[in-house]
Amino acid sequence: MYVCICNGVTDRVIREAAEAGCSSVAEMTMRTGAGSNCGACLGLVGEIIGEVQSRRALELPVLANAA
Repeated sequence: MYVCICNGVTDRVIREAAEAGCSSVAEMTMRTGAGSNCGACLGLVGEIIGEVQSRRALELPVLANAA
């Protein structure tokens, strides 16, 4: 789905950047261009970053316990 229509940035692009370590909306704007025009998508960009960070935080302890 398109998150930033102004710049054609999809949720997939944002999730991939967040997985690669992008941890703030400002950094995501610099990396992808999302939110650099009208800014209407910045809230959703922040939500997606938060989801990815939460998921990553939950995965690490599980992997440590599996070893």
